[in-house]
Amino acid sequence: MGLEGRVALVTGGNRGIGAAISAALAREGADVAIAYRRDEESAAAALEAIRATGRRGEGYQASVDQWADCERLVESALADFGHIDLFVHSAGIASRGQAVVDTDPEEIDRLWRVHAFAAFMVSKLVIPSMRTQPRGDIVMISSIATTYWGPNSAPYNMGKAALEALARTLAKEERGNGIHVNVVAPGLVDTEMGRRLARATSGVDDIHELDTRSAFGHVCTPEEVADVVCFVVSDAARYMTDQNIAVDGGSF
Repeated sequence: MGLEGRVALVTGGNRGIGAAISAALAREGADVAIAYRRDEESAAAALEAIRATGRRGEGYQASVDQWADCERLVESALADFGHIDLFVHSAGIASRGQAVVDTDPEEIDRLWRVHAFAAFMVSKLVIPSMRTQPRGDIVMISSIATTYWGPNSAPYNMGKAALEALARTLAKEERGNGIHVNVVAPGLVDTEMGRRLARATSGVDDIHELDTRSAFGHVCTPEEVADVVCFVVSDAARYMTDQNIAVDGGSF
């Protein structure tokens, strides 16, 4: 996809979809900074995968739901890399699967901050650097939850809806500055969170029990989501912005 010379910042870049995106961007030529909350072992593995491609990889511990941590994250990445022209917000957490009447209000705040407010804060901090570069890209990792609005998941649905509202707003604000803003929305993906979801909703201990019921004979992989991200930030998508791309095999 020709991403040589570009610098990416991936929140939640140490695990699951975020780790796959980080490795894929590096394979396409980008240097990659990853933000992770506390799992140093997975961060080290993600950085090893980035560096194995010959690209530079650096990790930064940050709770991206906190403004001070976001400031420190972006300041550190800019000091190390010089600029950031590609931001992927992949950090995310699941809701507890309760009806609205049983949901703790603190859960609404927690998920909104991780999914939406974090995306707002990091975007605000990286956009000035992006405006100095020939091209900028922001990709928000959302979910097909915002299409189907399943029950017992109000905190997650609300957080992702706010994330998408931010993306659509930014796309219009920053188009004149050469910044593309798009949403990539997976369905069920073979990640730790996806496996927990499969157990809770389908009663399966092994997510691959769902392969035969899934599009193309398998549950979506993190790498399949990462490939779409690589496309939308590449020159092949140079005339794309303000798009929401579902990666669900057309199965819903």
